[in-house]
Amino acid sequence: MQQRSASAGKNFCRQILNHHNQIQYLKRPSCDVFINHRCIDTKRTISGLLFDHLSRLRLHPFLDSRNMRPGDKLFDSIDRAIRECKVGVAVFSPRYCESYFCLHELALLMETKRRVIPIFCDVKPSQLHVKNDGSCPPRELQRFARALEEAKYTVGLTFDSLEGDWSKFLTTAADAVVHNLIEVDGEETHKERKYFMKNYF
Repeated sequence: MQQRSASAGKNFCRQILNHHNQIQYLKRPSCDVFINHRCIDTKRTISGLLFDHLSRLRLHPFLDSRNMRPGDKLFDSIDRAIRECKVGVAVFSPRYCESYFCLHELALLMETKRRVIPIFCDVKPSQLHVKNDGSCPPRELQRFARALEEAKYTVGLTFDSLEGDWSKFLTTAADAVVHNLIEVDGEETHKERKYFMKNYF
């Protein structure tokens, strides 16, 4: 009798998980990977090429110049994509820190606890600093500085656009994205299983 009850319980749990997975598939976010970059520096090079590479792998990357359309509200579209994504890629370039939007996106990625892969393109981590030009309130500057420091102390990738092997690097970067997506999915599945076991048994 106990064995039959345990078996029924396992079947019930399996049905719930299958149903949940079907819902998750139907509600699959429009953005798996958010590419944070300085448009003027890397849109036509590393960021654009990485977007194409990830798209060919049937992932759903977000790159503002590719995903946004005339009439889209800038902050609404970007903030929604960041909150939907599972992994962020921060492409740091020499003029990255001159952009308010780059720093805002990076801060939001960090504040929402997204997994972030830094790519240092033609720049060293030690060269990245938030600059106070008087246009941002002190609170925003602190927010940006915290996010930047967190990114600088996260293991990432480096690339020299003049001497580097583009094909090899794009493959390495895409592999890193896929690896992190798999890990994030595994963590989410584990949390869901614990939730169902706790609430239904």
